[in-house]
Amino acid sequence: MSILPGEKLRYAETHFKFKLPWSLLYKPWPEIFTDAPFQFVPGVAPILWIGVRDGSRFPATIKSVELAIKKVDNGMEGTRPGDCTQEVRTFDGLDLSAKNAFDFFPLEIGSLAPGHYEITPRVTATRNGKEKVFKRWNFPGLKPAPLKVQVLAEKLPMAPGFIAGEMHCHTRYSADHVEYGASPAVMQQAAKAIGLDFVNFTDHAYDFAFLQEDYTREAPSAPARFQELKQEIAALPPSPLLVAGEEVSAGNSKGENVHMTVLGPEGYLPGLGDCGRYWLNNRPTLPIAKILEMADVPCFAAHPLQQMGMLEKFIFRRGYWKNADLHLGDSKNPIRGIQFWNGVRDEGFKLGRAWWIEELGKGNYLLPIGGNDAHGDLNDTTFVDLPLLSLGYNRHHVFGKVRTVVAAASSTPTLQSLRESFKGDNCYITDGPALWWERSGAAIVFHAQSNSEMGGGFRYIRIYGRRRIADGLAGSKAAAQEEVLPESLVAASQNETITVQAAGYAYLRAECETASGRFALTSAATIS
Repeated sequence: MSILPGEKLRYAETHFKFKLPWSLLYKPWPEIFTDAPFQFVPGVAPILWIGVRDGSRFPATIKSVELAIKKVDNGMEGTRPGDCTQEVRTFDGLDLSAKNAFDFFPLEIGSLAPGHYEITPRVTATRNGKEKVFKRWNFPGLKPAPLKVQVLAEKLPMAPGFIAGEMHCHTRYSADHVEYGASPAVMQQAAKAIGLDFVNFTDHAYDFAFLQEDYTREAPSAPARFQELKQEIAALPPSPLLVAGEEVSAGNSKGENVHMTVLGPEGYLPGLGDCGRYWLNNRPTLPIAKILEMADVPCFAAHPLQQMGMLEKFIFRRGYWKNADLHLGDSKNPIRGIQFWNGVRDEGFKLGRAWWIEELGKGNYLLPIGGNDAHGDLNDTTFVDLPLLSLGYNRHHVFGKVRTVVAAASSTPTLQSLRESFKGDNCYITDGPALWWERSGAAIVFHAQSNSEMGGGFRYIRIYGRRRIADGLAGSKAAAQEEVLPESLVAASQNETITVQAAGYAYLRAECETASGRFALTSAATIS
């Protein structure tokens, strides 16, 4: 990520001064923070992690943790406004020694009844005989924010025969001076807590090419670092499935750097174009077409129209995906989907969704992909606000919050079956409700499912279609615009089934939103 206007960084590094003699953020302590999944599905014991970065440079000991746990259920079914309870849980005598570049210490926090919670950890740590006490994190100048956690009483709404996953996230292999990521082991445990079946790790291709301990120095072998991630994953339990993917910087049709995520390539794919290590020499390593050919597995345009600043475009030679980048002639491995939902429904989401719909009208039936671009961020995101001066945080890029749910090619997902799933045409993206379709003779049947914890009933369920119109040369073609079908519903219940006769349409698809604003969107069901 850039330190330039238009894109905020996602790690509050406090030891990097750009070789300057000062920094308002610098301190001779490791970064210490607490993190927890944003939700826990039934059957998973609540847990949080104490993360320590740069313990190898500044060894420290975590002595104790005190948790102020407040249950806040305003607006929840069966509660009254203002209902809340609070308790304090203390964990003494921990004596956790942080001596590595990354340490993640799990802390089981005990049972919690279903509901929404705000948890404020108070951590006591020592270093060189000095003791410090801080809330949530020790990032200088950044006001502590509570962890926000929802403990679920019901299973997540889920289409039968589908599997849910995180399609864009980063591990510690993407770490540099301004970003970090948790270990694969931590993220697997978090995935289980959240209710994911698979995780596609998309660490930066350029970070594999540089040393973790000094991101300005090239690693002896980028493929070896990629293989190290694969070996680390192989040593973990098989479920939830973890995939060593990549986020590759590739050249678009204008010679600019764009990002493409890859689902489990067999080997490392080079892409150093916008890594920022070579000053203004930021031409793409390889074009999109070449990366697709080398990968030979499902690949996706990552946050293709996410807005950025002019300086970032100039210095890092970053650009946007173009129509030509999706139409590469006889490519044996074309782009399979567009990840336009990147943690938040912002301008990038709106523009990306419109671009995806435009491609559907051309008969390019790409999959809609959701992800979060989380750099280990399980509950919220810390970032550099003004370089060397101030920090900030938000809750926009949280691991697993936006899920991609795909029709499963196998009841027990493997890397190969997951690749096959994404070669199919049936998926949906969601931050809560389930929304899917199935073919039934000459009809497409849409299903929408929610529950009280995902926002209750639906504000709307909209069915979109694009009609076939007569074309004297080709027989028929898709209409210029989509239309909203009359079968769409307003103020629908938590479980709805809508059957649409498909004759006369090129494709049908659906979107929905619950009463609390949770959203879902399906892929296009094509009509032969």
